[in-house]
Amino acid sequence: MTKHRSAGWPKLKRDLVAILRGLPPPDCEAIVAVLIEEGFAAIEIPLNSPDPFRSIEVAAKLAPAGVLIGAGTVLTRAQVDALHAAGGTLLVSPNVDAAVLGRAAEHGMVTMPGVFTPTEALAAIAAGASALKFFPASVLGPDGVKAISAVLSKDVPLGVVGGVSEADFAAYGKVGVRHFGLGSSLYKPGDDADTVRGRARRAVAAYDDVFGAAG
Repeated sequence: MTKHRSAGWPKLKRDLVAILRGLPPPDCEAIVAVLIEEGFAAIEIPLNSPDPFRSIEVAAKLAPAGVLIGAGTVLTRAQVDALHAAGGTLLVSPNVDAAVLGRAAEHGMVTMPGVFTPTEALAAIAAGASALKFFPASVLGPDGVKAISAVLSKDVPLGVVGGVSEADFAAYGKVGVRHFGLGSSLYKPGDDADTVRGRARRAVAAYDDVFGAAG
């Protein structure tokens, strides 16, 4: 049997993932539009949001080439197939499930499974993950991520999610992290587009201050 591997993490201007947990479909177009306008090139709509595949479909049609649109909290192969049918290209999960990652790879998706230990991180790499999501990052902290990353290939992109905001970019950047998933610091259900725009603008400015923009 041929083993499929996930697509590699693409070269984005900024490795920032907007996590829109709880986003309802009627608000999707306006929120996603301002995020793209402000410089986000990866947007995740968790599957425990209202009618998430509808929102993903709207976002995927809105997004220009080079912008990743996908789902978070993906747990089953059936959900992977539904994500693909909705036009999603990014799969984020809270765990490492080789069957889920394999199915995503068959669809050519970029994948970022959640890990917390060296065992999970190495299992995710063996399963072909595009990047690793250390979650919850607020528990591990930069020192925890640094300790685990010592046994990992330097070629695997490292991301942090969970209790992370633009205030943490510099500290994580010092231990080799360039990928950040921003959730409640960027969007909460009920927020309007102007509110999200302001937060997105601050996050992008902070990222560029620490890392510069790849251009």
